[in-house]
Amino acid sequence: MKKLLFIILLTFNINAQEIKFGKVSKEELEEKTHPLDSTADATYLLKKRKTYFKFDTNKGFQVVTDYHERIKIYSKDGLNYATKKIRYYDPQTGDKEKVSNLKAYSFNLVNDKIKKNKVTSKNIFDEKLNKYRSQKKITYPNVKEKSVIDLKYTITSPYWNINTLNFQYGIPVKKIDYDVRIPEYFIFNLKNKGYFNITPKQTNKQGEINWATRTRTSTRGSRGGSTISSEVNNHKKKFNVVYYTFNSNNIPSINEKEPYIGNINNYRGGCEFELSGTRFPNSLHKNYATSWESVCKTIYKSLNFGNELDKSNYYKNDLKAILDIAKSDIEKTSLIFQFIKSKVKWNDYYGKYTEKGVKKAYKDGSGNVAEINLMLTSMLRSAGIKANPVLTSTKNNGTPIFPTREGFNYVISKVNLSNGKYILLDATEKYSTANITPFRTLNWFGREILEGGNSQQVKLIPSRHTKENNILQVKINELGEINGMLRTSLTGHSAMFYRKENNLKKEDDVISSLEEKYSIEIENFKILNKEKISKPITQTLKFTSEDFIEEINGKLYFNPLFFLGTKENPFKSEERNFPVDYGMPWQDKFSVSITIPDNCTIESYPKNLAIGLAEGLGVFKYQINIQGNKIKLSSVLQINSNIIAPQNYVSLRSFYKQLVEKQTEKIILIKK
Repeated sequence: MKKLLFIILLTFNINAQEIKFGKVSKEELEEKTHPLDSTADATYLLKKRKTYFKFDTNKGFQVVTDYHERIKIYSKDGLNYATKKIRYYDPQTGDKEKVSNLKAYSFNLVNDKIKKNKVTSKNIFDEKLNKYRSQKKITYPNVKEKSVIDLKYTITSPYWNINTLNFQYGIPVKKIDYDVRIPEYFIFNLKNKGYFNITPKQTNKQGEINWATRTRTSTRGSRGGSTISSEVNNHKKKFNVVYYTFNSNNIPSINEKEPYIGNINNYRGGCEFELSGTRFPNSLHKNYATSWESVCKTIYKSLNFGNELDKSNYYKNDLKAILDIAKSDIEKTSLIFQFIKSKVKWNDYYGKYTEKGVKKAYKDGSGNVAEINLMLTSMLRSAGIKANPVLTSTKNNGTPIFPTREGFNYVISKVNLSNGKYILLDATEKYSTANITPFRTLNWFGREILEGGNSQQVKLIPSRHTKENNILQVKINELGEINGMLRTSLTGHSAMFYRKENNLKKEDDVISSLEEKYSIEIENFKILNKEKISKPITQTLKFTSEDFIEEINGKLYFNPLFFLGTKENPFKSEERNFPVDYGMPWQDKFSVSITIPDNCTIESYPKNLAIGLAEGLGVFKYQINIQGNKIKLSSVLQINSNIIAPQNYVSLRSFYKQLVEKQTEKIILIKK
């Protein structure tokens, strides 16, 4: 007797209210501005999604999400929303996500009648972004100011992840209608994020799986023949389904154009469903993430993580050559770090797990983040250095506040010194040095994975300020022209950023960009330590200009910082509901010496100023001294924290207002 399972369907009793897709009103098309936010370039008239689990006979449970969004365009800047990009997981091998049921229209009011334009296949483009992800790019036809665009589509995923439910966007949302339905077999933790939340309505309803089995029976006859008969048996399995419904109206936008945002998704109002376990019938309860310890042990035990740390034969000979040269642990660390950076180049892929393995990456000379930095950690350990991998989340991946495996997408290396201090290393970045890791990694805290899988929290933000020191010497002639010399010294992340931006440029291109930026003519240019990454960058330039001295009624006016000062307050908004993220503490210092013409005297100059932020978060000092025909200016701006909390935003904005006023204040000269 053989049984053939041929179909299983997961059905839910759905009585949700439907909003008609593809039908818009004249009122929507006639609306010229958002009724509550006249500055909005566009608005979501509707953000709707429904996420549920569907069972497939061959693939098991899949997560299906139906999307429907409707956008009203108000201005030319709002036309950016006439292009939609739908990204989905599409690896070269393995299970893929699928986008289906895609329909879209644009609507206009023409001669008082609604004109409907259908998005056809020629408006939809399939693009491969990398070996893991693809996107469908949709361009709406005939979209202009006052248009309405309407879109719906479905994403089916074989992975039991529920994508983040965002409530806030760069434009307002008039209506949100979200629906998430989770069978009792899956355990999710619900976590709010950002500064705008919607409390869901939670109900329990009954779902059921209907399936059928076909039984084939073979009966042997008296003369040796056989008869095959079949019988179909219908089956039904009922289970509990938890419904989460999120409804809200008139959700304000979040200003995505504010300076020093970091990752705006950390502060965008919304909620996340984190899978913490499964409990299928006749199976043991399986936990996925309940604590940092369990998360880190799970990752450590993976063959693509902890097992890779134990491999060492592939670099044995190269390591011996290094150890024959190095005398101290610091020398060993430095030489191994530089060796890995030159030996294996980063292929631009993140990941806490190796893809092709450390041995093959070493042989190929190319690997992802995990392969390079696990290789680095292993080599350091083999040299007798106390080194461990550190799980991190890049800024664009968000900040893992709660225990989660998916929150980590990156790994770096940590060397523990005998004095209790430590060094963070990332060999993916050519210009990185000890404790100067790429900006993408400066995301609050990471988790150091100890041998055996235990873990502890590690601060990722540098404790030392990254510094820019400017020494400016200027001489003003009787015609109001200036010639001078500027020497700029950069340390820490400032030096790394400079090298990344300029080291591959031709010197003439660097000079041209500086001339354009500062409105000067450079006569001589010199740069030191471009490739000596352990030393500060030192840039020296000699210049002339006719643009900085203004003569009015026989008096000469000029800004003593010339082209170096901050001329505009970067913080425009009166309030801000999310932090200012500088990435690291920093200091800008200016030392200026000005020689004025012999036939001039100083009529007035800016008064000295010293101001600070609360809690020691920052300081600004500005001091001028007059010595004959010499003007000496010393100014420093120092921010002592990578993060300025929202409650300190108003004082920070006022701080910058005073700074800008002082740095743009003029010195006035009169002729004798």
